[in-house]
Amino acid sequence: GLAAYFFWELVKANSRLALDVATPRFNMKPGIIALPLDATEDGQILLLSMLINTTPGSVALDVSPDRKILYVHVMYMDTPDAAREEIKKGFERRVLEVLS
Repeated sequence: GLAAYFFWELVKANSRLALDVATPRFNMKPGIIALPLDATEDGQILLLSMLINTTPGSVALDVSPDRKILYVHVMYMDTPDAAREEIKKGFERRVLEVLS
C-alpha cells in the first residue's frame, strides 16, 4: 500500500508542478508547517522524511530535539491544518503500518 500510495503522490506532485511551470500564473502558496509526529523510532522518522523529500513540492527541514515535531516546507498549502492532515493520513499512517 505504501509503494502504490507513494507512486500516486509522485505522479500528482509532478503533474501539479509541471502544470504550474508551464502556465504563466503563479499558483504556489508556500509555507512551513510543524507536523506533530506519531512516528517515534528513528527508522520511521527517516522513511517519512525521505518520502516527503522525494515528492516534489515538499521538503522535510528538521526534526525537533525531542523527535516529536517534523518541520516541513510545503509548496502548495491551502491551510496549515490541511497540509498536516494530508501528510499524517497519507505518508505517516502508511509508514507506521509498514514499520510498526
